[in-house]
Amino acid sequence: MKKTEFVSETLPGDPVEAYNNPDFMGSPDARPLRILAEYLYPKKQFEAHKVDDTILFFGSARIPAKDDADAALEAARKAGTDTAPAERGVFMSQYYEAARELARRLTEWSLNLEDCHGRRFVICTGAGPGIMEAANRGARDAGGETIGLGITLPKEEQNNPYVTAELNFEFHYFFTRKFWFLYPAKALVLMPGGFGTLDELFETLTLLQTRKMKKRLPVVLFGSEYWDKVLNLEALADFGAINHADLDLIYRTDSVEDAYTYIVDELCKYALPNPGKGM
Repeated sequence: MKKTEFVSETLPGDPVEAYNNPDFMGSPDARPLRILAEYLYPKKQFEAHKVDDTILFFGSARIPAKDDADAALEAARKAGTDTAPAERGVFMSQYYEAARELARRLTEWSLNLEDCHGRRFVICTGAGPGIMEAANRGARDAGGETIGLGITLPKEEQNNPYVTAELNFEFHYFFTRKFWFLYPAKALVLMPGGFGTLDELFETLTLLQTRKMKKRLPVVLFGSEYWDKVLNLEALADFGAINHADLDLIYRTDSVEDAYTYIVDELCKYALPNPGKGM
């Protein structure tokens, strides 16, 4: 049976089908349709590419690669300007390189899994620069496909060039983007980041703590020098706002090797026998 193609062939002045009417589709009345589209289109693409599940990387869009950070510092020195921002960039670039290496190693491991009919543990990010670029880049270094869930923001850069074209998405709504972050995820790596990274961390911890997300989801907090200054979760437990056992929802490390071993062990034990998505 021939598939129906929804193509409008209207003449000037003719009425337009609702789904082809940009004024209607962009209106508040059509908001449910736009929300549904941001659910259905990624679902279609994941199914077409046989993506069973993902490993999420979060972190700052402002962290440069080491080569870029070194070049910026050299330029600042030659120009005789304040070198403090460039020196900070050089320090923070270690997390770009760590994210890239960890994503590369995890992708190599996933590509060598046997008896997998779909694509397991595909690296997924928010598609932006910085840590997101590093993780997508590491997956590409290993020859793997990689997912980018971008979002339209007033000052945000374009999605980074390392995302697989057919798995490169642009969202309008944060909540639909967040759904596709967490629904297929089987592990989460958080490099140093700002409000967005903290938002994702606390939303994930809330879902795990309240058992709204019942699957096992290892959460790796990478970079103790940064996170020890930014977060004092132990204080929440000391004041009784959370249980001390809730702190076990997070695994802290400064080592790519340690993070890799922990994530692989967790995935082999809990996720590998259970392909597919779900909370």
